[in-house]
Amino acid sequence: MKRSAIPHLLCLALLFASPTLWSQSSPLADPAIDNKVEQLLKQMTLDEKIGQLNQYSAGAPTGPGTGRSGYPEMIAKGQVGSLFNLIGAKEANAMQHVAVEKSRLHIPLIFGLDVIHGYRTIFPVPLALSASWDPTLIEQTARIAAREASTDGIRWTFSPMVDIARDARWGRIVEGGGEDPYLGSEIAKAYVHGYQGDLKSPDDIAASVKHFVGYGAAEGGRDYNTTEISERTLREIYLRPFHVAADAGALTFMSAFNSLDEVPASANPFTLRQVLRKEWNFKGMVVSDWQSLWELEAHGIANDDRMAAERGILAGVDMDMEGNVYEGHLAELVKSGAVPISVVDNAVRNVLRVKFALGLFDHPYADDARSAFDGPITAQYREAARKAAEESFVLLKNDKVLPLTGVHKIAVIGTMADNAENMLGSWDAQGKPNDVITLRGALTSYASAHNIEVTFGADASAVPADADLILVAIGENASEMTGEAASRTHLGIPGEEIIDAAAKLGKPVVLLAFSGRPLVLTPVEPKLNAILEAWFPGIEAGPALVDILFGVANPSGRLTATFPRSVGQEPLYYNALSTGRPATGVDLTHPPTNGDEKFHSRYIDEQNSPLYPFGFGLSYSTFEFSAPQVSASAASAKALNSNDPKSEIRVSAVVKNTSDRAGDEIVQFYIRQRGTSVARPVRELKGFQRVSLAAGESKTVEFALGRQQLAFWNIDMKELVEPAKVSVWITSDSASGTPAEIEVKP
Repeated sequence: MKRSAIPHLLCLALLFASPTLWSQSSPLADPAIDNKVEQLLKQMTLDEKIGQLNQYSAGAPTGPGTGRSGYPEMIAKGQVGSLFNLIGAKEANAMQHVAVEKSRLHIPLIFGLDVIHGYRTIFPVPLALSASWDPTLIEQTARIAAREASTDGIRWTFSPMVDIARDARWGRIVEGGGEDPYLGSEIAKAYVHGYQGDLKSPDDIAASVKHFVGYGAAEGGRDYNTTEISERTLREIYLRPFHVAADAGALTFMSAFNSLDEVPASANPFTLRQVLRKEWNFKGMVVSDWQSLWELEAHGIANDDRMAAERGILAGVDMDMEGNVYEGHLAELVKSGAVPISVVDNAVRNVLRVKFALGLFDHPYADDARSAFDGPITAQYREAARKAAEESFVLLKNDKVLPLTGVHKIAVIGTMADNAENMLGSWDAQGKPNDVITLRGALTSYASAHNIEVTFGADASAVPADADLILVAIGENASEMTGEAASRTHLGIPGEEIIDAAAKLGKPVVLLAFSGRPLVLTPVEPKLNAILEAWFPGIEAGPALVDILFGVANPSGRLTATFPRSVGQEPLYYNALSTGRPATGVDLTHPPTNGDEKFHSRYIDEQNSPLYPFGFGLSYSTFEFSAPQVSASAASAKALNSNDPKSEIRVSAVVKNTSDRAGDEIVQFYIRQRGTSVARPVRELKGFQRVSLAAGESKTVEFALGRQQLAFWNIDMKELVEPAKVSVWITSDSASGTPAEIEVKP
């Protein structure tokens, strides 16, 4: 069914899932807040209501204002609900004083900013953080970001981005948690909890879960592009992290730029009203993305700004970010009867509810006596940034050259060894290059203390003849090649020629790859003795890299986005369907030579498999997994669907550190179901645990297999457990392991 048809069919029970009750611990479910909202709403004029639905970018000549000089007058008239891109407690307080003291109803503003992976203390980019597989760590980074941002009056961040991204060409893959909906959901929950805390402190800030929805499936990996997603895939893959974030108490959502099945996401009543409001009972605020309501005309569903405003508000977008269509046309739309006043009232309720939940009416001002910029970054925050970077690094290859031992002279070449700005990555908020410790700075200090000679140069011509080893530090330009509007069709690592030249010198070569996406490393991989994917690691880039290189820390990062062999494989992701002609048992290392080899779902000039699969990463330790054991060989679908606790099966395996070095393994739990009413993926991640093991130590790791793990949207579009043959793996990545078998009976 096309999404464009669905708004006309909202009454059909087929499209309704059982509503998930909004968390009763959420302040948005507080009757006291609702009472305050209703009392305030009764006093508001239509113009004041519409004012709450307008967000402008401060400091720029946008909308009807003239930059900063025009906003105080508008605020005093109640024409502004939110400002963003306003930096500094004093400036924020100046605007807030106008809102609270000079406007008729004294409604405070909410100040927002793109705080994506830190405010002043810049952590690794989100894709890198996801490679830690450590939600507790991610929550901690978000908490620190909230504490710092709030000192400057920022009480709303446009994060987390929870878009599932299966295509490395898409520049915004850097901003999310990768390709898997289960891991992405755990990460989404961690960000929401980290930013929002218990919403009882001025240090807590509102999360904005984005981009709702399907943005990561942009055709061709081209930013802002069209998406076509079946409803089943939408619910199974793309909606799941959003649903978990809503259940975690997220205060706000952001609608996306893209169209979804021919309906722009910022004017889509199916996703915004049916799913988000009706099925999930979300009571927070929905804000458009930058000018995405104004862009409805370019999409072709609005002929002018008036029609864009009508489409947006009726679909369920509460606040217009920089589109300027609500301010100009909403009053007339209400007066003409095109938009019921009840629709506007509900949008205003959603905005006010968030402001009350954040405590803005009681504590509208930032403490301008303190700031995230007072003095140096604290040692505690630096240690958190260092730990985050160390856990994010993924060791992709190691021919026993790492950790570095017994080396006396190291040559470091490449553009990234001393590039502080790139270490901050895209969306670096208020991060400062001067706060960054680069690889050059940290390695120089370490080498001096350990009697190691280090030389630095731009390329292989700078490598001394007596160097023991070459470190090549190259990668993408963070601001130009990653992030928004930074899609690429060629995914090779910039600076490949440096690797080629270094490899000819006959010395061990280690690549430190800096990127915001999976790269195509196939041409250079054979020339390298080790590859460390370092992403963009943040302010503690240098110390974290040195700790990993010299074995002070042990690599534990695992990929959350598949690394392709060729860009022609994209989109490439582990949880694909088998197809009716899978290439199982076919030698794909050469072109097909006969019909038995050719007529499969394959390429004639490349293998199907990735260069590095989802979940992959090496360690300086080695680990061994036993075959999984199950507490029962069969279960009842009926009992599982009734949530009978006795129906749950426990799946366990013994993980052993077979090396002489302590290390962390990310133990991953996958399933596959067969014999179901719709085809299921060849593997699905359903759990993971970080396990720390001393040298020679073994631990038993256990996972649950119940309704939550086995239910899916079946052929009747009902989320149920069906009878099936189920394979289960407990393993180190999505492409390894020995399965155990379970049967789910009727």
